[in-house]
Amino acid sequence: MRRMRYGAVVLGLVVAACGMRQSGQPADASAGTITPAAPAPGGNAQNTAAAAPAAPAGQAAEPVAFNRAEFDAFLAEVRSEALQKGIKADVVKTALAGVEPVMRIIERDRNQAEFKLTFSTYRDRVITSANVARGQKLRDEQQAILRQVSQRYGVQPRFVLAIWGIETRYGAVKADVPLFHSLATLAFDRRRSAYFRNELFAALTMLDRGYIDFATMKGSWAGAMGQPQFMPSSYLAYAEDFDGDGKRDIWNNRADVFASIANYLAKAGWNTAQTWGREVKVPPALQGRLGEFAREGKSGCRAIDQMTRDMPIAEWERLGVRRTDGGDLPKAQVSGALVQPDGPGGSSFLVYANYRSVLRYNCAHHYALTVSLLADKLGDS
Repeated sequence: MRRMRYGAVVLGLVVAACGMRQSGQPADASAGTITPAAPAPGGNAQNTAAAAPAAPAGQAAEPVAFNRAEFDAFLAEVRSEALQKGIKADVVKTALAGVEPVMRIIERDRNQAEFKLTFSTYRDRVITSANVARGQKLRDEQQAILRQVSQRYGVQPRFVLAIWGIETRYGAVKADVPLFHSLATLAFDRRRSAYFRNELFAALTMLDRGYIDFATMKGSWAGAMGQPQFMPSSYLAYAEDFDGDGKRDIWNNRADVFASIANYLAKAGWNTAQTWGREVKVPPALQGRLGEFAREGKSGCRAIDQMTRDMPIAEWERLGVRRTDGGDLPKAQVSGALVQPDGPGGSSFLVYANYRSVLRYNCAHHYALTVSLLADKLGDS
C-alpha cells in the first residue's frame, strides 16, 4: 500500500524525515500533521523507494526543468493506455482535462532530506498531552464502532486510533490538492515515474468504477487520500465499506476510515494476540556485536531490512537485553528484533511481528515507533 503525501503542518515534515509510506504513499507526502510546529507535507504509501537527496544546507535546489511538448505527449500516452485498459472515454476526458504539471510538487519531492529530525524530536512533537487527550476522547466517543471493527479485523482499537491521529490529526486535516494534477506531475517526472503512473491509473479506475466523484478527487501533494491517507492503489486494495451503505468513504465516514486502517494492518499480517514491542536497554557488550545479527534478504521495506533478525525474547535476554528499568523481559514465546532509530547512541526497541505490519503502512521507523508509542498512551479502555 502503500505508501507519499502533502500536508498542512509539521507531521508531514516529520514523516518525510523517515522513509516511504506503505499505505499507498511515500512518507513525505501525507496530509497528516498531528502537531503544528513547522511547515509541512505528509501520506500512506505502498512505494518503498528511497527519498531523493536534498540540496546541501544553504545551497539552492537544482531548478526543475519542464518541457511542454514532452508533457503533452506523456498525457496523450496516458489517455491512450487508459482507454486500452477499458476505462470509459468520458472518465478519461473529465479526469485529464486541463491537467497541468505543478512544479512545486516536483521541487518538494526533490528536497525532503533537509527536514530530517531525530526520533526523540519527532516523537515529542507528535505524542503531546493534547494529542493523547484528544485521541482518548475520540476513543470513548467512537467506542462502539471501534470495538466492532476490532472484532471483525482483529486489530486493537488503539492502533487504529494512533494511525488515524498521526495521518490527519484524527480527521481534522483535509488534503485538498487536485489529485490528477499531482499524480500526473509525479508520473511525468522521471524519479519515480513508474510508481506514480500506476497510481494515476488506479485513480482513474476509482473514478471509472464510481467509487468517488471527480470533485472529491483531492488529496496530498503526492496523491494520498482521505483520513487514512491511502494512495489510490491502496484504496482499491484495502478500503472498506464497513456500514454497508455501498460506499468506501475514507473521506467522511469514520466507520469506513477505521475499518480501512484495520483491514490494511490485518492484510499486512497483524496478530491481535500480540502487541508491538517495547523500549529496552542494550548492554555495551552486545551493542558492539549487533552486526552479527543483521537481517538477511530484502523485504521491500528499507526500515525492515535495517532491523536485526528476529530471535526469541529469551535469547535476547541471554545476551543482556533488559527492560528500561533493568527488569527481565516478558516470559513469552515471542520472537523480536532490535531497532535503534537514532543509531547506537539513541533509544533501543525490541519489536515483534505486529511492528512490521505498521511498517507496511509506512516504511519508516520514526513513524512506526511513534504510532506504537502513541497507541500505548491511548489504550483501548
